[in-house]
Amino acid sequence: MILLNASDFVGKGLHRECYIHPNDEQLCIKIVVAGDLSESKREQSYYKLLQKRGINWNILPRFHGVIETNMGAGAVFDLVRDFDGKVSRTLEYYLSCEQLDNAENSGISQAIRMFKQELYRQSIITMTLSPKNIMYKKAGPYEGRLILIDNIGNSDFIPICSYIDCLAKKKIRRKLLRFEQTVLKMSMHNKNLQQCLIN
Repeated sequence: MILLNASDFVGKGLHRECYIHPNDEQLCIKIVVAGDLSESKREQSYYKLLQKRGINWNILPRFHGVIETNMGAGAVFDLVRDFDGKVSRTLEYYLSCEQLDNAENSGISQAIRMFKQELYRQSIITMTLSPKNIMYKKAGPYEGRLILIDNIGNSDFIPICSYIDCLAKKKIRRKLLRFEQTVLKMSMHNKNLQQCLIN
């Protein structure tokens, strides 16, 4: 059994808390703390489908299975870290920053473009696309890529979009449109970033 404590804590979502794996700092453990396990099980099932499809994992952390912890069952994933070893921050954090320089704005807008292309190209379905569930993994001071860490999978009662590519792409297009609107709205205070996103 893996023992987790407050010093391992990374962050909390609506239903789960995330901890650094005490035996491997490149991994994290997600624990359900509110609601039932159905969302987590649905996500894990979808991850297994993506593993079978052989996606390239450019915009998702890898899933490494479920382990027992002192806080209950935990899902193990890659922990998203920047080039300097720090745990990456969310896209929401960067969109709300008012003091990003032009090189940072350019890097973030480039990462957003690449993320949208990869999500669509690999037909990766999400329940929602929110900047607070997407990490900006910095590969250097002014470049990086986006990693989707939550709300992955298909919540449809009959999830046929998970298996039929053209239907998946239609669903993804709708989600991306809402995502683009959210990103532009959140970056209203940063005109340079908005300009990068529009161009």
